[in-house]
Amino acid sequence: MAATPRVAIIGGGIGGLTLALALRERGLTADVYEQAPRLAEIGAAVALSANATRELERIGLGAGLAAASTTPTELIHRRWRDGRKVAAHPVGTGSWYRNRFHAPFHGIHRARLQAILAAALGPGTVHLGCRLIELGERSDGMVLRFADGRAEHADLVVGADGIRSTVRRWVAGGAHEIYSGTSGFRGIVPVDRLPDLPDPGAIQFWMGPGAHLLHYAIGSSGELVNFLAVVEGPSAWTGSDGWTAEVAGDVPQRAFEGWHPAVTSMIAAVTHTVRWGLFAVAPLRRWHRGRAVLLGDAAHAMLPHQGQGANTTVEDAVALAALIARESTATGLPGALAAYQTLRRARTRRIQRSSWTTNALLHLPDGPAADERDRALARLPQDLAWIHGYDVHAALHGRPAHTATAGPVVPAPRSPRAVVAAPAVEGCCRG
Repeated sequence: MAATPRVAIIGGGIGGLTLALALRERGLTADVYEQAPRLAEIGAAVALSANATRELERIGLGAGLAAASTTPTELIHRRWRDGRKVAAHPVGTGSWYRNRFHAPFHGIHRARLQAILAAALGPGTVHLGCRLIELGERSDGMVLRFADGRAEHADLVVGADGIRSTVRRWVAGGAHEIYSGTSGFRGIVPVDRLPDLPDPGAIQFWMGPGAHLLHYAIGSSGELVNFLAVVEGPSAWTGSDGWTAEVAGDVPQRAFEGWHPAVTSMIAAVTHTVRWGLFAVAPLRRWHRGRAVLLGDAAHAMLPHQGQGANTTVEDAVALAALIARESTATGLPGALAAYQTLRRARTRRIQRSSWTTNALLHLPDGPAADERDRALARLPQDLAWIHGYDVHAALHGRPAHTATAGPVVPAPRSPRAVVAAPAVEGCCRG
């Protein structure tokens, strides 16, 4: 292998582009191969929490992200029928979130985030229309074959190609996607079309029997509201494209019949023709094989209920880039991949488990269990500091990885009753 490894990144989404930028910060180059003819992230919006924004600020993207994003005023949880506020915590108000976690919280359109990352990379790095169909390993590296007949060689292949990853099939074999038994309806609505919505600048969960709705403002001035409405079912997923299934337009409205007008008017403001299946990836025993390694959704796709799909992907990218740069020789690269798996697998599994359990808690019917959940929501900043206060650089150097202040850091929850919902939503099926 060359002294400077040739890195091929499969997937031009948030993870692939962030990895290319993080490698460049360390003097390494990479080629990004994206199967789509143009960069166009699936989904509506993404919530970037401190564990990701601190890393994006470190590579010089802080000002661009802030200009294109909205910081929510608060995190509010409400009951489904009467809109009663059961818990509220400051986010942007008084810079509370930044002061506690030492980095901002942003709501941003996924496509805008992708455009910021691509612009920072500049031309020549991202190759469009390159759908990987085959991987092979030789003594001098990896061989990549694409659907258009193109063949490339690399010393390392990084699968940042999503929940149905081609690279993962080579690394781990078989199908690892798990349907959660829930699906979502999503949309973006101008805030001036939602006169019944209280606190439009806040990120809010509306919780009720068998469903919930999450929304937050996006855009440079918070003029739009992005939402994800999640319901139970269908019991089995038969979507023709793997992600979506056609529905009659009144299906989401019937699912939220009797809910607060703020919820029903938001859902009615969008024409719904499809529902999105919510999937996760079963925990993998290994994230790497030979000179191929997985990143982001390809390794640990999760449900969106802790809002950590994109954020943990950014963590992955920064960690992998640092370890490649630290051990970028023919003998050192396998050790770098092993260290990456050790560093990232346990943390992402904990967040996956928390996200899965949170869905059931958000869908509790009125009664004692819902009351207990609501009481737990008062402890939310403390209970979730282990997620938002995480610092990849500290973890890489063996230091305590949590940077949160003004309260104790609570370990990952061990029982369903200890898990509550964090600032969330990825806006689509991928978490």
